[in-house]
Amino acid sequence: MKACTVCKMISSKDHCPSCGNPTSDNWSGLLIITDPEESKVARELNIEIPGEYCLRVR
Repeated sequence: MKACTVCKMISSKDHCPSCGNPTSDNWSGLLIITDPEESKVARELNIEIPGEYCLRVR
């Protein structure tokens, strides 16, 4: 799995399906957002789309 270097969404692709930026294999921390409208964590991290995200990407 790879994480987007900008929005931190996790996918298996070389470019993020959400924003189109490049992805990286070097990431840590898994965060799963199911309901971004009700999630305080999603609001704090500016996540608007449900999915899997990382906490840190390099």
